This record gives sequence, C-alpha cells and structure tokens, in this order.
Amino acid sequence: MSSNLYEKKATTISLFNFKTSAMRAFHMSWLAFFVCFFAWFACAPLMPVIAGEFHLTKDQIANINIAAVAITILVRLIVGPLCDKYGPRKTYTALLILGSIPVFGVASANSYESFLFFRLLIGAIGASFVITQYHTSIMFAPNVVGTANATTAGWGNAGGGATQALMPLLLSALVMFGIEQAMGWRIALLVPGIMMLIVGGLYWKYTQDCPQGNFKELRAQGIQVGSEKKGGLNILTHAARNYRVWILFGSYAACFGIEIFIHNIVAMYYVENFGFGLKEAGLAAGIFGLLALFARALGGIISDKVATKKGLDGRTKVLFGMILMEGLFLIVFSQVNTAILAILTMTVFALFTHMACGATYALVPFIDRDALGGVAGIIGAGGNVGAVAAGFLLKGVLDIQTCLMVLGGLVVIAASFVLMIRFSVEHKEKEQRLFEQAVLDRNNMA
Repeated sequence: MSSNLYEKKATTISLFNFKTSAMRAFHMSWLAFFVCFFAWFACAPLMPVIAGEFHLTKDQIANINIAAVAITILVRLIVGPLCDKYGPRKTYTALLILGSIPVFGVASANSYESFLFFRLLIGAIGASFVITQYHTSIMFAPNVVGTANATTAGWGNAGGGATQALMPLLLSALVMFGIEQAMGWRIALLVPGIMMLIVGGLYWKYTQDCPQGNFKELRAQGIQVGSEKKGGLNILTHAARNYRVWILFGSYAACFGIEIFIHNIVAMYYVENFGFGLKEAGLAAGIFGLLALFARALGGIISDKVATKKGLDGRTKVLFGMILMEGLFLIVFSQVNTAILAILTMTVFALFTHMACGATYALVPFIDRDALGGVAGIIGAGGNVGAVAAGFLLKGVLDIQTCLMVLGGLVVIAASFVLMIRFSVEHKEKEQRLFEQAVLDRNNMA
C-alpha cells in the first residue's frame, strides 16, 4: 500500500460525524456486518420449530450447523484478496445483494436436503466480517485502528445476539395474528433477506474504498492502492508465508470459532438441558451475542491503550490473557447444572470471547501491510475452521457438556501459542513511527 494512503487516515473516531469518508465507512461497515450476521444465524433460534417440521435427527441438525459455517472458510479466503483488487465498496455491495438469495431460499425450503443446501450457501455472508475489518483498517490510523476494527466487528457481531432474541419474538407475533407456525418461521426469515438488499444499496451510495476515493479512479490516476501484488492468489500466498498469520488463525478459531458454534447450539442447549421455552432460550442465548455490542470493542480499546506503552508485544500479551480466561470460563460453563449459574458463567465466558476477538483484529493490521486482504482473509477463515471443527466434535461426542469441556481445554492450548508471536526490531520501530505520527496528527487537529 502506498505511503500517501497513511496521510489521510482518520486519527480519531467521532461517532456522530457522518461527513468524513472514514466515519461513513465505519458506520456502514458495522451495519452491513450486523445485517449479514443477523441473516446468517436467523435460523438458529428457530431450529426447535424447524427440526420438528422436518423431523430432523440429531445428526441432521449437526450437519446443518456445520454447513452454516463451512462455506464461509472458502469465501473469507476469496473475499480478502477481492478487497485488495476491487475495493471494499464493490465487494461488500455484491456480497449483500447476492447473499440475500439463499436467505430467501431457506424460507422456501420444503425438505431436509433443500434446507441444508440453502443453509450451506447462507454461510457465504459470514465473509462480510473480512470486508468490515479491511475497510476500517485502511480508513483509520495506527493509534485508533484497533478500536475501530473491534467496535465495527463487535456492533456487527451483535446481530447474532439480536437474531437470537428477535426471531422467536417475530415468530410469536406472526402466530398471534393467526398465521400457522409452519408458515410463520418462513415469513420471519424473509425479514433479514430484505434488510440485506436495503443495506447493499446504502453501502454503494454512501461509502468509498479508502480516504482518497475509490480504487478504480485512483489507479486510473496512477496512485497505488490495495495490494501491489498482482492477483488474489499472490496476495494469499504472500500472507500464508508468515507464521504469525497461522498462530492468529488458531487464536481466531479459539475465540470467534467458539462464538459462532455457541450461536448455533446455545438455544437448543437451554431448551434440552434446562427445560426453557423457545422465547426464554432465545433471550438467554441473546445475552451471549448482544455482549458483543461493547465487549469486542473493549478488547480493541485495551489493545490500543496497552500498545501506547508496550507496542506490538503488548498487543500480543493482551490477546493471550483474554483467550486464556475464555478457555477457563468455558470449562466452568460446561460443568454447571443450574440455569442461573449457566447464564452467569456464560456471560463471563462471552465477555472474554468477544474481547479476544477484538484483540485479535487489533493485531491484524500490523502483521503485513503489503497483503492486508490476504492476512485478514486467512485469519478470518480460522474462525470458521474452529466452528466447523467444534461442529464435528459435537457430532462425535455423545453430549454437549463433554464437547464444551473439551473445547475449553483446546482454547487454553491455543492461548499458549499466542505467546510465540515475535516481531523484528525493524518491524516494531517502523510501526512505532507510524503510531507516533498518527498521535501527532491527532494532536495537531485538536
């Protein structure tokens, strides 16, 4: 990425300012991710109803959950380099509009097979996260990029909590108006699809690719933007040669992977283990997702704050601590047998999970600036690899409690790998200079 890209990056986050391109990208990218996340997991809280209608077995439900996150791995790997090539504005608009098709498709499913097929395709919209992180990474300067990344991702992630709480309520409202439950869940699923089409139009209208404008026009003027590597595969292979990318791939599997696995199973878990009704289970599950509203941002804020004194090594230690605590509280959550304790321990476990996600992507922009799309894509895909692996583990283990305990142990192991991340003295000095320049720019503006 050319150096003049850094000159116009935003050094502050002004939440109520919609005039600057950076803040428009900030608000549109979290909104787009929120809507995608909402649509991605809209089926999960309705699964007890859908499972009853299609007479689904435990294995079939596990297959549906795995399908929901499997294709995202591939699409996340593709979408990062697409951002480098075509810019985040075009990439996001296309994903929102094309992604709405399987959302409408799942509402019209009439068998296990057709439902599974559309659920698999819906997974593609989970790649929206990579574009959100890419867009804020190129709009914000090093002193606030961790906070910007974590906040947009956190507010977007809250779509997972909103869908858990709102979809059962929407279904109840439709049933109250005299619509059959079998028809009600289908109508309810049309809502996220329509939301995606609306936000796709808004994204195209109100955002631009980077601080100076859109990639296409800038390249026509001879300004280098995106990656200097030609072709998506080159961007990916360049990123893949960096061992830090793979450690963060594992750490993201341990936090975001666990998060989306929990989104898929937690409503059913409360229904089966604690005898909750659909609405109560949805509200309990909603707590887990809605904590992302502030907890993920908190992870990024802490990372940015520690980085002012401890630099990149400080960011690494923050991430280690958060993943370690997440793993320990997941083990505790798996062992409690009363509903109130389950909700309490789930809340603490959720806090550390979201904060770890925020701290991971507060580190991502500093790994390799020459292949940001590739780095963001590979690490983002790690989250889904974690979710798919957890899905297969659940299929192989008889009960959910054992599965959660094993996952907690694996998260603790993933945390220990984070301590192996090292940066060269030159890399740290270069990043420190950029960081200090950003702080200086911010102070001059004030």
